[in-house]
Parts: sequence; C-alpha cells; structure tokens
Amino acid sequence: MKRGFGDNRDGSITVNGMPIVQGRTMNAAVEQVEVLKGPASLLYGIMDPGGVVNVVTKKPEMTQKTEIAFYGSSFAAGKNGLGASLDTTGAINDSNFAYRFIVDHSDADYWRNFGNLKQTLIAPSVAWDNGQTKVNLSYQYRHFDVPFDRSTIFDPNTKKALPISKYQRLDEAFNQMKGEDHLAQLLVDHQINDTWSAHFGYTYNYETYDANQLRVTSLDTKNHTVKRRTDATLNAESVDSNAQAYLNGSINLLGLKHDIQIGSDIEYRKYFRPDMVRGDTSTLDYLNPDFGTVEASRNIIASDSDQTDKLHTYGFYLQDAIHLNEQWIAVLGGRYLHYQQTAGRGRPFKENTNTNDDAWLPHAGLVYQWNDQFSLYGSYTESLKPNSSIAPLGGNAVIDSDVRPEQAKSYELGAKYEFNDRIKANFALYDIKKRNVLAKITNSSTKEVELHTTGAVRSKGAELDLTGRLTDQLDATLTYAYTDAKVTEDELGLQGNRLNNVARDTASLALAYNYGELYNGNLRLGLSGNYVGKRAGDSENTFDLPEYMLANAFISYDTTIAKQAVNFQFNLNNIFDKTYYTASVNNLAVSQGDSRQAVLRATFKF
Repeated sequence: MKRGFGDNRDGSITVNGMPIVQGRTMNAAVEQVEVLKGPASLLYGIMDPGGVVNVVTKKPEMTQKTEIAFYGSSFAAGKNGLGASLDTTGAINDSNFAYRFIVDHSDADYWRNFGNLKQTLIAPSVAWDNGQTKVNLSYQYRHFDVPFDRSTIFDPNTKKALPISKYQRLDEAFNQMKGEDHLAQLLVDHQINDTWSAHFGYTYNYETYDANQLRVTSLDTKNHTVKRRTDATLNAESVDSNAQAYLNGSINLLGLKHDIQIGSDIEYRKYFRPDMVRGDTSTLDYLNPDFGTVEASRNIIASDSDQTDKLHTYGFYLQDAIHLNEQWIAVLGGRYLHYQQTAGRGRPFKENTNTNDDAWLPHAGLVYQWNDQFSLYGSYTESLKPNSSIAPLGGNAVIDSDVRPEQAKSYELGAKYEFNDRIKANFALYDIKKRNVLAKITNSSTKEVELHTTGAVRSKGAELDLTGRLTDQLDATLTYAYTDAKVTEDELGLQGNRLNNVARDTASLALAYNYGELYNGNLRLGLSGNYVGKRAGDSENTFDLPEYMLANAFISYDTTIAKQAVNFQFNLNNIFDKTYYTASVNNLAVSQGDSRQAVLRATFKF
C-alpha cells in the first residue's frame, strides 16, 4: 500500500527496476529495498499511483568472499524453526567475469496452532565488466510450502475479533500453498561517452502453485459456529515477460543544460488458474473446535475454472530536466502507452474483459535548489491502469474499449534538506485523484452483477522522513505519514467512506548504537518501533481494524573464533507479543500479525 493505493500485483513491486508477477521478493538474495514515490512512477508504466517498491538484488563482486550462516527461530507459543544459507562471490580466474551463488533453506513451525513453512532459494548469477560495459545475468529458483491462512474473523455485532485465542486457526492443516517461482534477468549497462549511457534489461518470471483452503463463508455467533467450504486453486500459473531500454545523457541547447532520459519498454503478463475447486461445506464450533474431520476437495467446477487475465503493453517515455540557472530546474516529460487486456473464465470460456487503448501520460516538475543542502520541488504526474474482471458481468456485458481505464492525477510539493552529510530530511505534501474506478452493483430484480465505472477516490496527505547520524555512535531514522483516503463518487452509496486498509496515521522510529569494542569484538545494538492507526476493515466501513504499536530489538556482535571472523545477531520481534491485525478483505478474512519471535543467527565469513 503506497499513499492509499496498490497491492502486490499492481506492477509497482519491481526487482532491479523491472516488474514481477506476484511481489514475493524478500529472500536471501536481496541487497536493499528502495521506495520511490511520486514522479518516479513515470518510468514504470501501468500501475496504481503512489510510488514503486524496488528490490535490489545482490550482484557478483570481483573480491572473493564467502559467508555461511546458520539460524534458528522461536515464536512465543513454542513454535521453532531452523535454517542455513550460503553466499559466495568472487572473480572467475584472471578475467573480467565474476560469479555469485546464494543458497538458503528454512524449515519452521507456523506461529499458530498448526502449519509449517518450508522455503528453498537457489540464486546463481554471473557478471562481466570491462570498465565501459557491465553485464549481469541472474536466476532465482524458489520452492515454497507455506500456510494459506485466512486468519481470523470480526463479529459484525461487536465489531471485534472472535473471543478465541489468537493462535487458533479456523481452517485445517491442509490449508497450504505449495509451488515454485523462477526469475531470470539480464541487465546490460554501457557507458557510451562522458555524458551518455545506455541500459537494457530483460526479465522473465514464472510461478506455479497449488493452494488448498477451507474458506469461512458465514458466521453464527448465537451458536458460536462458522460455516466453511473446501476450496482450492490447482495448477495456477503466473507469467511476466518484460524488456526495457533507455538512454541517459546531457546536452547543451540554447545555453542551457538538459539532462535527458529516453526509453521504451514492452511487457506481457498472464495469470491463469485452470482448475478451481469448490467443495462441500462444514460447520466448526469455534469455542470447542474439532479439527481433522474435513478433507481437501478435488471437485473442479468447470464454470469457475480456466480463469485468465492477460495484459500486453508497450510504450516509450521522454524526460528532460532543464537547468534554467544554478538554482532552478524545470522537468518536463511524458509516456506514451498502448495496452491490450483480455480476461474471463469458464469451460466453455467466457470473455468478460476485452479492451485496448492508447494514452499519453504527461509529467512536469520544478526544482529550486536554495543551496547544496536545501531544495524545494513541485510535480504533476498522471498514471493509468486498465479495468479488468475475471468474474462474469450482468447482461452479457464485457469490459471493452468503451469502458475507460482507471486514471489518476497526482500533485506533490516537497522539500529536501541535508546537513553536514549527517542528517537528511524529506518532507512531501501530495494530492492524488483517481477516476473510473470499477464498481459492481447487484441488480435488485435480476440479482445479476452489473458494471459501472463512475466511481472516484482521492488520497491526500503528508510524509516526513528523517535519517541521521546523531553522534559518532548513534544512528536514527524517523518517519511519519498522514493519509486521508476516501471515496468521493460512488453509485453504491460508498461516497465519503474511507478506503479500506489505509491508516490515517503511521509512524516509525529506529535507533542503532555502535557500542564499539567489547571482549575482542565489536557490539552494535538496535531498537525500533512502529505505529499504525486504525483502518477501515472493508469498503462499506462496517468495522475498523484497531491501531497498534510494535517494538523490535537486535544485538549484533562481530568477533573472531580461532582466527575465523564470525557475526552473531539476535533479533527479538514484537517484543511485547502484541495482538494486531495487518489487513482484511472483509470481516470473514482478517489477517493477524506474527506473535513474538526470537531469531539467533551465526554468520561465518571467509
């Protein structure tokens, strides 16, 4: 969620600047995570407004080094886990080639009353660098077997979670998602001359999985029971193939310096769910549950199967940063975008979306550099995302070219400050308006779902980010965000409602203290906390997810054992074992955050 919008499939989660299909990216191959907000979205095509989360992976290095790590974890309820990883890199003989090979495997108990998490990562990569051209070829294979936990339920009468232990699940042990993910990527960077450089990238991402679940469909608080249906998605496939190329450079024109970026990209994305299972229903007494009495179903429903969503898109963009003088920079740019999207389901297949269109998305900005430490900026951007529906629509309707895509306009004002290379501050005010939001209304006479695209939503807010080295030993990071996200137009009667899962106030504080030498080693301590305000639990605003505050801590110690460099790190997450809720679809599917967890990791460095 970025500035009130987005999810893990909207294209705004990228790996090395390139989109992936599902957004499951956090693993041992990650070097760092970048959050690019506002105008940065110009370079990334179709997505919700608000920004981009870019995951930067570890690259091969010419210096030989190897790290072997062993780690163990334990949740508050006595659920334990173990894992190990290998990360080795270095030059290949006496050449311009370097390699990197990462392996990670973990096997852990799920923190609730049943479930198991197993994940394996294998990530080889090779790089070539002759000083002018850099080529990086990488591959990631990930196998996962994790709980498909729809978590808990909120009682519509009390507006609170059911009066049961947070550790108690309402499904069965077969609620697991098993699958594998393949991510191949080629990145080429070439320095043409002192002022111009070129980049080319290609990514292919393929994921397949089976997901069994016992879905809660209704709640009876009088008899303290829930009704559950055995569902499954079998042989699901997700594919994303993306290529991009761009040039960066500077020219002088009419006495003014122009920093130019020009680029193009093309993408094919497909989600395919061939076998959709809809089984029998059963009843569970949530105050006196009897688990293990229901089996997974294999009853494939033809009318709900072959769910398909395909997107083809290509475009090009141009941005020119014009240095008007030593203080003023004007930024002008735009993206041309063409897309074609089809979606539907059923055997025989019924197409419910068939649309294609062209769009020009402008971008403009102005920067005032007061001095080397302080600058002000303002920007305007537009973004677009096609409407799509796998589900059938009433009256044999389809989403075609007459149905406009979701369109957003974003305004932003901000300031950046840097003091003595020790303290950095960013402040931003933004206003995002999005129209043509897809709304589905049930016809009272036919009981069919009919299509309308008259909705509009708005998100406006403020953000403050502070990072700094307060002393030679103490580092700090402080963030605060205010987000006012509401429905402004809607035929369903939702006008004025808050957007679900969006907190008005969020804040975080992280402190890290470099204690220094202790017993022939170096000690580092850290403490962090984050606050999330209450959020609407559904679009109708019938209940709220309560606010919460979490605290985490770590201790890191670098030393040598028998002349072998080793790092020990202990993390304690959710120190006070708070019960909290991270997101919800509706009151029958409310996600809970993890309980208190302790993790001890030993890393040997060669």
